[in-house]
Amino acid sequence: MEAHLTEWLNLSIRWIHMITGVAWIGASFYFVWLENNLNRSNPRDGLSGDLWAIHGGGIYHLEKYKLAPPKMPENLHWFKWEAYFTWLSGVALMLVVYYLNPSLYLVKPGVDLAPELAIVIGFGSMICGYVAYHFLCDSALGKRPALLGAVLFILLIAAAYGFSHIFSGRAAYIHVGAIIGTIMVGNVFFTIMPAQRALVKAIEDGTTPDPKLPAKGLLRSRHNNYFTLPVLFIMISNHFPSTYGSQYNWLILAGIAILAVLVRHYFNTRHDSNKYVWTLPAAALGMICLAFVTGPSMKAAPAPAPKAAEITYAPVPATAVSANPATETAEPASRVAEPVATAVAGVEFAKVNSVIQERCSVCHSATPSSPMFSVAPLGFMLDTPEQIKGQAAKIHAQSVASQIMPLGNITQMTQEERDLIGAWIDQGAQIN
Repeated sequence: MEAHLTEWLNLSIRWIHMITGVAWIGASFYFVWLENNLNRSNPRDGLSGDLWAIHGGGIYHLEKYKLAPPKMPENLHWFKWEAYFTWLSGVALMLVVYYLNPSLYLVKPGVDLAPELAIVIGFGSMICGYVAYHFLCDSALGKRPALLGAVLFILLIAAAYGFSHIFSGRAAYIHVGAIIGTIMVGNVFFTIMPAQRALVKAIEDGTTPDPKLPAKGLLRSRHNNYFTLPVLFIMISNHFPSTYGSQYNWLILAGIAILAVLVRHYFNTRHDSNKYVWTLPAAALGMICLAFVTGPSMKAAPAPAPKAAEITYAPVPATAVSANPATETAEPASRVAEPVATAVAGVEFAKVNSVIQERCSVCHSATPSSPMFSVAPLGFMLDTPEQIKGQAAKIHAQSVASQIMPLGNITQMTQEERDLIGAWIDQGAQIN
């Protein structure tokens, strides 16, 4: 029952995070589009531009004042709660998924890092990330947008590189996204909203508003706009182990972030000209290149299996043990006494099935024995030979190529067992 309730808590928070995130990002996209498409030729006195639009069966006329109208309207909508609830629900989701099970989901297998310290590093990085960003924006560097963007990019990828050495691949990506999300909500709370409140107060008091504050708020809003696509990628990345599960996951994140920013820049500037239209085919080509370089290494076709009489076994003393490099625990001798010719000989499915049932089916079963799950995660079951053969490609991606499964290597799958499964799949994943 506890696992079932945790799953529904995860689902509920994730759904709230998605709903509020869509509302926030949608508003960000819309207002940047609106700002870029205002008609600024001969605007009415006091306006900086206006826009006519049609949507949903109605025609709208939107006007932007240079600073503010002479008198404030009775009803003024503030765009803030979308940002606040997106961040709060995101932190709650990190708590449920990563911080309640830090040994399983947060800390990288084989890394000697106390779970409590890992949580402090994860949450502290969000706060430190915003403080560093705010300092850079208010420094002389803030007046050079391109250079500021480059410095921020380098710092974020440096964080991804550092996280990849202590956190699991998924956790490393999510914490980079959490830093960006904290910067974005910090911009709303500490810069954009105070500027808007000062503007409204000045109008109510009959004083001249300070134009520097709205300009600063607009700049931070544009920063948020460029952050959105990398954050959206990070939100969906946990479904794609070829990204976060790669040995070079931080470089993959860097590449995709660059492509995302280029695409966003085209949409932000296409009202003015199409000189950045090249970013769209460049992004498509970049994704193809990333797919190619992150693919599993091409292996030579396996050598023909020798005859049974030619398969030799290494002599193993009855008391021999083998160290598991991921957990530094001893493995019984029965797991060491494998055929020397396993890598080239035809691998018996019985041995593969034994490993999968012991290491994988504790979770991925119609009746999981793990207390963490009441049903198989993602409906991914490995109870029968047919199920195992049908999921061979995913097994290879998760347990052989990226080695992100089992989660936290909680069942202590050895490298020899991963190699055995890999060899079986390379040889056609036969179950007969």
